Amino acid sequence: MMLYKTIIGQITLLIIIMISMLVSCEKLDVLPETPSCIKKKIRQMKRAEVRNPPGSIWQFRYNDQIIYYIPPYCCDIPSELLDDKCNLICKPDGGFTGKGDGQCADFFNKRTNGVLIWQDDR
Repeated sequence: MMLYKTIIGQITLLIIIMISMLVSCEKLDVLPETPSCIKKKIRQMKRAEVRNPPGSIWQFRYNDQIIYYIPPYCCDIPSELLDDKCNLICKPDGGFTGKGDGQCADFFNKRTNGVLIWQDDR
């Protein structure tokens, strides 16, 4: 009888874990090849307050690599330019001067193949 209760308890626990995993997995409507760290950024933006203008992430080709651009969204907050591992490359615009950190002043002239990866629709 004790073994039966233990097995039932383990099965119940397994079912609860599986249900919680399914509920916590949020399906994102992004390109399948979108890096997991960019998906994580999207989830963070979705949990934050709504931005005005709406938050978005763009994919471009810049300096022979695929990069991800997150535009500035408020006040003196600069944009972010990230590689496919979410390492910060530079801040092309925004900030106090509106010109970012000056580390990639040629971004807007040299970027190509722009694709909107995600935009907040809240």
